Order: sequence, then structure tokens, then C-alpha cells
Amino acid sequence: MSVFETVESEVRSYCRGWPTVFDRAVGSRMYDEDGHEYLDFFAGAGSLNYGHNNPVLKRALIDYLERDGVTHGLDMSTTAKRTFLEAFQNLLLRPRDLPYKVMFPGPTGTNAVEAALKLARKVKGRESIVSFTNAFHGMSLGSLAVTGNAFKRAGAGIPLVHGTPMPFDNYFDGTVEDFLWFERLLEDQGSGLNKPAAVIVETVQGEGGINVARPEWLRALSELCERQDMLLIVDDIQMGCGRTGAFFSFEEAGITPDIVTVSKSISGYGMPMALCLFKPELDIWEPGEHNGTFRGNNPAFVTATATLETYWADGSAMEKQTRKRGEQVEQAMISITEENLADVKEYRGRGLVWGIEFHDKARAGKVAKRAFELGLLIETSGPESEVVKLLPALTITPEELDEGLSMLARAVRETA
Repeated sequence: MSVFETVESEVRSYCRGWPTVFDRAVGSRMYDEDGHEYLDFFAGAGSLNYGHNNPVLKRALIDYLERDGVTHGLDMSTTAKRTFLEAFQNLLLRPRDLPYKVMFPGPTGTNAVEAALKLARKVKGRESIVSFTNAFHGMSLGSLAVTGNAFKRAGAGIPLVHGTPMPFDNYFDGTVEDFLWFERLLEDQGSGLNKPAAVIVETVQGEGGINVARPEWLRALSELCERQDMLLIVDDIQMGCGRTGAFFSFEEAGITPDIVTVSKSISGYGMPMALCLFKPELDIWEPGEHNGTFRGNNPAFVTATATLETYWADGSAMEKQTRKRGEQVEQAMISITEENLADVKEYRGRGLVWGIEFHDKARAGKVAKRAFELGLLIETSGPESEVVKLLPALTITPEELDEGLSMLARAVRETA
């Protein structure tokens, strides 16, 4: 038995689906210790939007470390943090007319969600938060309380309270008017629904099965929150940083959320980093009221700045490339569906996040396993792991994309 089996906890998961020992990675490819090559359509669960060991970002990081730049800084002012904040403001916020203050809540996405929930409750003086069916917002207790997946919620071991689920877009297949149930509960004094402080939503539910919210649904949700004096929180942890095309996934809908959570690919290099963004009037924190030892990951600030300057300084080039690559994936989805009409229930996605759902819920796992054998890394998502999820790097070449999509088509074919 290996040291992974004798020493590491049983909680490990990805290594069970990909039973090899990885050693190197560059761009969209990973290599195991035996020299086998794998095309990566997983991208660190969305934390490697710019590929493995991106040379531009790696050079910036090495230069910073070699000059003995500050590594650990809590929330002290550092040159690396200042440079990042200036780039974030000048390259992202100002061009989009977004007014946000920036908070560094801790190194992971769930840290950002916890900060967002805490701030919303503090601002509104209410406890309840509304989330949506099949949502996923993290594994700490507050985040789990607004997560839909029963398996993940069960891991809490205690009741998860102060969260109320509502139907996500198209939950009733178009048979019920959007937000009819939600707004009626809010207005009915006998409904038993406590007035929520906020609503938290993903524009595309990644872990929930690649469920894509329509722009008009998101606009209606934003208007509902404004009418009912609730804050709107957009969880952009996996779908932000260009994954759906625009840097922020809510841009297409033309809304300005009150609070936005960002993590995963914000560092650009796969290093821990998270942001909680909010409108200035919500910045009522007392100094130190929410903190964390590793919220000042300065090497991540360095690679994040290099990412913004390299990929987002010229406006829409990265967005256009992602949308073009997305069209390439969509054409492959159409071909796979036509070839397997009896088996494929639906394909769906935006930008460079796509999913294929099968009538046979166990099929997705079989496809992912066969894809690994062929040299392609893909995962499954959805409440019963019934969706094959594609999450390639935004920097993937058209040729690499075609190569991986061909392997996917073969995996689907050979698991029929």
C-alpha cells in the first residue's frame, strides 16, 4: 500500500478517479511520474484558468521571490498588495463602472462566502439568507447552510440553519412563473419566511450540474432584491475570472450585485487567494472584525497582478477568445449528442464551462473513467454526479481543445 493510503485521510477524492501520481504540469497538460501525458479539462476545478505554470506568471513570481519580496503579510500594507489593488481598480473595476471596495477575507472561496454572509447580516440586521436549489458555496458551516447538495450538507454533522432554498432558473421547466413562489412568501405575513438579509446565487451552477441562469432571470432577481430590501450576493468563485467570457460572469446580465465573492483563478497561478467585493456603503466593518492569518498571500498578489496586466489590460481580447473556444466546444457537444441521441439528455454551458447530462445517471462516471484511460482529465458534477463537466484552461489552443473533445467523444462512444 502507498503512503497515500496508509497516512492520508480517507476524505481524499480526486485521486480515486485519477489513480496515478502526477509529477509535472505545463499549460493544458499534466504528466505522471511514469511519463504518461494527460490533457487537462479540469484546470484545478477552475483555479488554473491560465494553465499550469504559465511562463509569464511564473517569471513574475520567481523574480519577486528572488528579491526577497514579502511572502506573508496578514493585512499589512505591502508593495505587492498595492500594485495588485491598483491593477484591479484600473483594469477591472473602473472600465466596468463597478464601485466595489476590496476585502481579503482569507485564502479560499468559502472564506469569501463566509465574509459575504456575515457582512450581509451585519448590514441588514437579519439572519436569514436565501440560496437556490443545487447551489454550492463551500464546505465551511455558513457556506454549507446555503449549499443544496445533500451529501455535502450531511458532512456538517449539525443542523444547518438560517438558510432558505428557492427554485433556481428553470427548476420547474418553465411551468411556473419566475419568483412567483419567492415573492409571495416575502409578502405574505403568514408564510413563516423570515425577512432575508440577502440572496446568494451563482450565474452558472458548476458543482450543481452546469445549470445556466438566463440573463433575464438574473435581472429579475436583482430587481426583486431591490424591491424587497435584500442584498444580492453573486458567488463568482468558479465562474468569474473570465470563465464564462467576461471577467465577471454577471456582466452579461447587466446587473451590479451588492456583494461579489471571487477566488480560484484570481491569483492566476493556482495559489490560494480570495476577495470579497462590496459596494462602499456596505463597508461597515470594524477594524479586525473579520480576519485571517493567510489573507495577505503576497506571492498570489504578484501573480494576480501579472495575470491582469497580461490578459485583461486590452479590454475584450480574452473575452472574445473564450467565447470563440466556447463555440468550438458547443459544436462538439452537438456532434456527441447527435451520435448518442438515445443516451444524452442535454448539454449546456457558457464560455468555457460545459456539461453533458445522460439519462443514465451512472454514465457520467463511466465516461470520466474511460476519458482518464484515454489521457483526458474531466470530472463529474450534479447532485448525483450525473453530468460530465468540462473546464479547460482559457489559454488552451484550438488544437488541444479538438484533441480533448475527440477523446471525450470516444469515451462516450465506448461506454454506451
